[in-house]
Amino acid sequence: MKHLLSTFLFAALLISCNSSDKSKSTSAESTDVDTTTEAVAKIEKQLKTIETNEDLIATALMAAPAESRATSKVIGYNMAGEFVTLKEGDSEYIVLADDPKKDGFNAACYHKDLDPFMARGRALRAEGKSADQIFAIREAEVKSGKIKITPGSTLHIYYGPNTAYDVETSKVDGARLRYVIYTPFATSASIGLPETPSAPNHPWIMNPGTHRAHIMISPLENEVE
Repeated sequence: MKHLLSTFLFAALLISCNSSDKSKSTSAESTDVDTTTEAVAKIEKQLKTIETNEDLIATALMAAPAESRATSKVIGYNMAGEFVTLKEGDSEYIVLADDPKKDGFNAACYHKDLDPFMARGRALRAEGKSADQIFAIREAEVKSGKIKITPGSTLHIYYGPNTAYDVETSKVDGARLRYVIYTPFATSASIGLPETPSAPNHPWIMNPGTHRAHIMISPLENEVE
């Protein structure tokens, strides 16, 4: 009887050890798979810091519609700090590259009809004018007809906290888009949009009743890839 009991106990101990070893093995395999997956993801993404004028052009063009990137003009500060034309183009879009001297990433794409308005703002800023002064000067110039803003002209802003990008896709790590549709002197009552977003992802009107009245559209952030 004692011999039979000992046999049962030995068998139970053997099964327990095997189960424990299998559990440890499965756990180790799972960790190896997770580590390998992370390593592969990093290799596939191939993030590169923006360090050259070519990097500035590639990342700036992500603000433009895909079908127009090859033919869009790119302007902005080069790596030497000079405001230049980085890439010639003849599409309806002008792309403003990220300023490499500033933290984070911010590129913009706008319809060429907005260029006089945008250029005037840059010139006044270069003169040392404050944001309020720039607003007042352009308000007067739009009202007088010196500067024209075509209703419906759109600004695409591609922005984010990082300055590294995927060399395969040119997407800036963590960057996203938002849109501005200019509607000069429109109000909430005249176009039927609230002055604050009703919910995330909903359009609203900003600066109503002024030359800078515009519809804001901020799409929800994409899931992390």
